[in-house]
Amino acid sequence: MACFVRMRARWVKFSLCFILLAGLWFIVHTGYSIYVGTRQPTHPADAAVILGNKVNVDGTLSERLEQRLAAGYELYQRGLVEYLVVSGGLGKEGHYEGDKMRDYLLAQGVPADKIIVDNLGNNTLATAQNLKALQSQYHFSSVIVVSQYFHVLRSAMLVRRAGFADVQGYSPNYVEWRDIYSVPREFIAFYADWLLH
Repeated sequence: MACFVRMRARWVKFSLCFILLAGLWFIVHTGYSIYVGTRQPTHPADAAVILGNKVNVDGTLSERLEQRLAAGYELYQRGLVEYLVVSGGLGKEGHYEGDKMRDYLLAQGVPADKIIVDNLGNNTLATAQNLKALQSQYHFSSVIVVSQYFHVLRSAMLVRRAGFADVQGYSPNYVEWRDIYSVPREFIAFYADWLLH
């Protein structure tokens, strides 16, 4: 009985230490992720890849997606990128995100030949792989990834692993209540992609 009690105490101590260390690592990782995701680009790039998000049933853009597009358009206006790659999939609402994103940029006055549409970017990994497939056609080697601040770190990692050495990130100045669960979810997604891809 005494042996069982000691063993249980050791397991409780080990579990508490593990939880503490995991919590500390989450804080460190999240802090670094926010730092990376909110930095300004330090130099121009060939293209900005704007990752897709929800398009509403009526075909209008979600606020989140519109903010991403505005951030990408800002990079184009500042002369930091030559091309804007819009990448997204077919949402459950029935719209191709890439097409709707292109329409937004066209309405802002971006020339059609400066917009590259990827309607098969169903997730971040697919976007990175599709971007690599477009590289030979458009001859770009440097990229600025545009997404939410907490998503930039993982997106940039996957784009680098797809074969791009010069990858920066940029995010809109936009936060919302769903960030409360998006940030910890992104922590898990980062390490899942880091291990699997």
